[in-house]
Amino acid sequence: MVTSNQLCCIKTMKAGDAMMRKMTVMSVVAVLVLMLWSCGGLRYSQVSPDATNFHPRSIGILSVDVGSYGEARGIVDQIFAGVLAKKGWFDTVVSSETIKSQMMNNPETRQAVVDYVTKLKAVNFSDPDLSKKIGVLYQMDAFLLVTIDFWNYTMEAEDKVAKVGFAVRLVEAQTGKTMWEAGHHEAKKYVLFKPDLSDLAEDVAKTMINEMPH
Repeated sequence: MVTSNQLCCIKTMKAGDAMMRKMTVMSVVAVLVLMLWSCGGLRYSQVSPDATNFHPRSIGILSVDVGSYGEARGIVDQIFAGVLAKKGWFDTVVSSETIKSQMMNNPETRQAVVDYVTKLKAVNFSDPDLSKKIGVLYQMDAFLLVTIDFWNYTMEAEDKVAKVGFAVRLVEAQTGKTMWEAGHHEAKKYVLFKPDLSDLAEDVAKTMINEMPH
């Protein structure tokens, strides 16, 4: 015969088991969420609310700031232009080489780009008049500005790694509004043979462009 105290203990044990099962399930779900979060997406990405109705048909690579990584000059421009062209989202992709060529031959164009980029770096202001002028001169609805954050071989803990990273800003030429900002980098371990930084850069560019509003 089960006493009232024994019955109370049984109920308490069952309640404890149920709580343990619930906590275990919640822990598993939390781990899965963290795993999914860490396996995909950019390290930083911010989309403007205005980007919902933003669908440019032409885009250009306005500027690539190589910083201290001069060896990457010209390479990153081509990588981003190639990735954008392969997407098939745009009727026209204007490379930075095309922009630089026109800047050399047209003082008005050169001054507009230089003034715009200088003001953006100095006071973080995307001048709408200059951006509109640039859009008209190059016949593009939007343009990208790319900054190289990493382009080197380094050590992380005890591992040798190749590391490439970019910060990207997407601007609507007509208004000068920043529609999207993102930052992402990847590091690839190696032992003897150094991975090609250009190949890693293309992987990073593809990952970033996949998340770009268009």
